[in-house]
Amino acid sequence: MHSIAGILQNNTVICAVIAWFIAQALKVLLYFRVEHVWDWRRFIGSGGMPSSHTAMVVSLAVMVGALQGFDTPAFAICMVLAVIVMYDATGVRRETGTQATVINQILKDVLINGKRISDEELKELVGHTPFEVLGGFIIGIVTPAVYLLLL
Repeated sequence: MHSIAGILQNNTVICAVIAWFIAQALKVLLYFRVEHVWDWRRFIGSGGMPSSHTAMVVSLAVMVGALQGFDTPAFAICMVLAVIVMYDATGVRRETGTQATVINQILKDVLINGKRISDEELKELVGHTPFEVLGGFIIGIVTPAVYLLLL
């Protein structure tokens, strides 16, 4: 019988989490570089450069391929998952962010009886540009390469 604590020793999971952490940390640093303001919420937020979701699933796929073989069903599952995540990030989630921008503008412009319809703004930064996904992809490739060298 396997222990759930084994997940803490699973190099594939550890590497994927490291890739996510690196991407999230880079979001904070890049936001500061552009906006000259530290916004630590960027560390747990979605959207922005680089895509941490992409970094995590690409790292997962690379680790599974490197450890179990790039011709295995496990790698195929991880690769398909990574492609879906990257497609979703640049497609559906990006469009959701665009729609949120438009709806937020409508809420700012439209008044009912002198009051705003809502003071709550929708989250606009939910998807990624292809460049942001590429950034996550690069982190997802480099992280396991370095991780495997250090094992």
